Amino acid sequence: MSRRCELTLKGPQVGHKVSHSNIKTKRRFLPNLVNVTFISDALGRGVRLRVSANAVKSVDHRGGFDAYLIAAKEHELSAKAVLLKRAIEKKTSEAKAA
Repeated sequence: MSRRCELTLKGPQVGHKVSHSNIKTKRRFLPNLVNVTFISDALGRGVRLRVSANAVKSVDHRGGFDAYLIAAKEHELSAKAVLLKRAIEKKTSEAKAA
C-alpha cells in the first residue's frame, strides 16, 4: 500500500535529519494517513478511504464528502476517488432530472 492520500495525493517528502553537531543525514517525512469512512449522501453508503488528517479537515470545511469530490479536479484525486466522483455526479444529475 502506498503512503499517499487518496484525496489530496500528499505523499512522502525527503529532507535532512540534523544532529546537534549539525551533521545532515537523509530522512523521509511521511504524511499523517488515517483510515476513514466517509458517508456519501448521494450514493447512500459509506466509503472507506486512506486519507491524510489534513484532508479530513478539508472535507469538513467544504461541506461534506460529496461537496468535496464535486469541487475537486480529477487530476488531483486517486483513481478510486475519481470513480467515486463520477458515480456521485451521475447520481446527482439523475436526481435533478427526476
